[in-house]
Amino acid sequence: MRIRAPAKVNLSLRVVGKRRDGYHLLDTVMVPVGLYDEIRITRPKSRTAGKDVLKVTCNHPLVPSGRENLAYQAASLLLTKKGVLDPIHIHIRKRIPVGGGLGGGSSDAAATLQGLNRLFHLGLQSRELLSLAASLGADVPFFIRARPVRARGIGELLRPLPGFPRLWLIILYPGFPLSTRWVYQNLRFSKLTKDIENTKINFPLRDPEEVRRLLVNDLEKVAMRRYPQIAFLKERLFQEGAAGALMSGSGSSVFGIFSSAQRAREAFHRLRKEEGVQAYLVRSLS
Repeated sequence: MRIRAPAKVNLSLRVVGKRRDGYHLLDTVMVPVGLYDEIRITRPKSRTAGKDVLKVTCNHPLVPSGRENLAYQAASLLLTKKGVLDPIHIHIRKRIPVGGGLGGGSSDAAATLQGLNRLFHLGLQSRELLSLAASLGADVPFFIRARPVRARGIGELLRPLPGFPRLWLIILYPGFPLSTRWVYQNLRFSKLTKDIENTKINFPLRDPEEVRRLLVNDLEKVAMRRYPQIAFLKERLFQEGAAGALMSGSGSSVFGIFSSAQRAREAFHRLRKEEGVQAYLVRSLS
């Protein structure tokens, strides 16, 4: 069985507080985009003596195999809950940049839950899958349904945004990962912002200045202070005609929104030549 696991971008990300247990409270708008990892789930015919029933591998050297992998944790949680003892091999083929603020690990975990549910005909409904996903990490529930939402709390309180427009985006990954933990540890709480005031985000992009005001990420300055390359790539997107640009999540990727497919393709042709940068031309999913 093969399953595609999409990436996401945060169109707005406000940090509005911090819980006693250390988790940060967010108010964010997330949209899935057409950039995918591939999850392949197979059932070996027999179990090798002394080997684990569950095996997770990945083609990317920075992604851990075994119990440290979030997809492994997702599979272990579901299989244990449902009493499944069959040997399983999960292979992750990464295309979403690792440590880029695009949710690849969380998406892989959500795709694993959904794939195993189908493979073993477990009959779990979305509500049950969401509950399991919430126990794995803040972004995992979002990827169970993978549609535009406004997320609050630590990311588990999801409000769908129906009728959200399809957007053309260019994502630029600077070639290095960024630690989510490091970014939050260096956030200055005196600079915390209010909840997103406009819950309905309106496009098309007639006014670039309006879009620039909309796209806000409280984590962006933290990352840019240490990694000026992120600021440089954001400026490059504006230079190439983006109506708005922003760092996604805790970084290190930045994205630009373009008013048409033609403008996005023309900019992509030039930006893909930036040295050391991985560029992706994508469209948001609805």
